Amino acid sequence: MQVYHAKNPKKSPLWQCARRHYDEFAEIYPEAYQPRYGVLRPIIPEVVHKFLDCGDLARGFARIRCDHCRHEYLLAFSCKCRWFCPSCHQKNVQTTARFILHQVIAPVPHRHYVLAIPKMLRPYFQRHRYLLKSLCTLAHQSLTEYLRTALNGPAGVPGIILTLHTFGEYLDFHPHIHALVADGLFLCEPPPASSLQPPADTFRPLPPSPLRPLEELFRAKVINLLVAQKLLPPERVRILYSWKHSGFNVHAGESVPPEAPADLEKLAQYILRNPFSVGKMTMEWPTDTIIYRSRLNAKINRNFEVFSPTDFLAAITQHIPDKGVQMVRYYGWYSNKTRGVRQRGRPAGLVVRRPGLSPPPPLNLPSKRWRDLILRVWHVDPLRCPVCQHPMRVMALIDDRGVAEKILRHLGAWHDPPTPVSTPGDTGNYLRVPFDDVDPMPDYDNVLTD
Repeated sequence: MQVYHAKNPKKSPLWQCARRHYDEFAEIYPEAYQPRYGVLRPIIPEVVHKFLDCGDLARGFARIRCDHCRHEYLLAFSCKCRWFCPSCHQKNVQTTARFILHQVIAPVPHRHYVLAIPKMLRPYFQRHRYLLKSLCTLAHQSLTEYLRTALNGPAGVPGIILTLHTFGEYLDFHPHIHALVADGLFLCEPPPASSLQPPADTFRPLPPSPLRPLEELFRAKVINLLVAQKLLPPERVRILYSWKHSGFNVHAGESVPPEAPADLEKLAQYILRNPFSVGKMTMEWPTDTIIYRSRLNAKINRNFEVFSPTDFLAAITQHIPDKGVQMVRYYGWYSNKTRGVRQRGRPAGLVVRRPGLSPPPPLNLPSKRWRDLILRVWHVDPLRCPVCQHPMRVMALIDDRGVAEKILRHLGAWHDPPTPVSTPGDTGNYLRVPFDDVDPMPDYDNVLTD
């Protein structure tokens, strides 16, 4: 068994950038960034300051102790900021993906869809963020009509999980929809008159179908929405409909069978991913210039983008959702209401009309406890004593600042100077602050309804 080592968030280039340059960013925002991104939304400073406190022992921690040899370590609390803090968001990605795999999706084939809008229309959704919810609704309606038409099943119910992404490859504002969709329709067929059995749920798979009707349907709905909101002038409507290539784009991946749960889980994790990756960041000393590397961009013919520190903060903070906004939505057969009705109702199983397909046995939802999550992701047991290998336990939760200060002063860890950004050739002597991607008492309010 490997030894558990908690992480130090202050070594992250993201933390360094936010710690050094957020105040400057907030000061120059009205003049430098408001014309492009709109007013500084109140959620942005709230999330950034929570992120800067993430993993700070002075803000509270859990005492983890081995009763056998009395070895201890401290685990700092996390900020729980989703869609910004990479560590906390990754916790949510792992738990939500497992929830989707074992509690939501049925044992039927699934397909990944991406629905995107042209660059001309993106500013409307950037300046009027309340329209992003409507974009999800239109994607759901388009997929539902597309599946019902292709299968000639007006009463069929789709199973759709949508995730709203506002970010592009290089952090530009690029609203689009990722959808994990049951590759067909669910039907409820009545039993024979002489039977005493409850109705059986039947799944009809989608045959090979062109995507062009789905693209045209989505385009018409989005344009009609903006016209109804009196945002899109008639001349722009004519321009959009006159283009040979509409600028709307619909992509569909290969159908993933239920016998490949690992592929389905990876797909769920992909559509739930954070808007940006710290692994793609490099901070250049001494200017703190950010180089963000990703895939090769054919338009600029390079695989990186260069940002000033404040430009980088402006780019990533625009993707912080407003408080209460649901970024993951469940529709149709997968909606919370429908799943609840099925769980309380009939025990009949799902009949899949697909030759040679045998549904896998049902799986139980795995434990969401902090220890189990780390064991699963990193194959390290944080409650296994590294000294004597006996079990450890959470001895106490310290959230009083005065008590935390006394303990940290006793350990010589109260005055922890800011960690400098490493330069080439610099090994760095950093204090190892006990901290990890998840907290010992996390909340799991990751089931969003629609």
